Amino acid sequence: MNKSRNQKLIVLLGPTSSGKSALGIKLARRFNGEIVSADSRQVYKGLNISSGKITKKEMGGISHYCLDLVSPKTHYTVIQFKKEAEKTIKKIEKRGKIPFVVGGSAFYIKALADNPAVPEVPANWKLRRTLEKKSADVLFAMLKKLDPRRARTIEAKNKRRLIRAIEIVKTTGKPVPPKVMSYELRVKNNDLLFLGIKIDDKILKKKIEKRLDERLRKGMIQEIKKLHASPPAGGGVSWKRLDELGLEPRWISKFLQKEITKKEMRDKLLRDIFRFVKHQYTWWKKEKRIHWIRSQREAEKLIQKFLIIR
Repeated sequence: MNKSRNQKLIVLLGPTSSGKSALGIKLARRFNGEIVSADSRQVYKGLNISSGKITKKEMGGISHYCLDLVSPKTHYTVIQFKKEAEKTIKKIEKRGKIPFVVGGSAFYIKALADNPAVPEVPANWKLRRTLEKKSADVLFAMLKKLDPRRARTIEAKNKRRLIRAIEIVKTTGKPVPPKVMSYELRVKNNDLLFLGIKIDDKILKKKIEKRLDERLRKGMIQEIKKLHASPPAGGGVSWKRLDELGLEPRWISKFLQKEITKKEMRDKLLRDIFRFVKHQYTWWKKEKRIHWIRSQREAEKLIQKFLIIR
């Protein structure tokens, strides 16, 4: 973000199923705001139920941005998101409104708030095809040797990010650049507020399970089947690409290919979502600037104080 700006930016984050979207809408309505989604899967068209994408009705008249940007066959990078989101935030501010960045993708949020020095290294498809054949464990071991610092912060089971990190190191001959802590200026100037939703583990697990079953009833399996189908019936997205698009597309694809039963699909998906939530909390625990909230009232008090400080 432009360091010289003195505008207010509010970030609302939290684990999946914690109620970020609903709370974000209430807060945006209360404080004349608009919402910028920071979700690495909701940028893809057609990946609606499986990514938990908010519907037009659920938006309640509050404008949302950075949704449905590209085809799921396209590899959308954090650099592309950063450019799109920053452009959108400036437009929101010009209209005299408050931008609320809402999401659970830590990498996307950090790209906006921390301005990490992400090198614009072009894709090396030959290298990627070679690395794709390797397991996440092997890729992680490779990265650990090439760039120990990046290995300490990356998602060890995320093949896409592991491959990208290795690609950057091999292309530039240097470690992946650390983030530039430009947010310190924004915090000092009282321009940035981080709110994190805190919810009891037992309650969250029940909400996750209930939400998963609701999405399955609403047609999540049919959505993935349609995405895989050949045009014009669907997007013609390969099984390999669906595997890269997150937990829901991955396990549903395995079910559609008859590799596992429907019960196995649900059980494994639920297990991995729980693991992912644990990882999300582990990631955010490192962020001392986050104000953890348990209610809308707590959030409103913090925002009111934040908005009047200059």
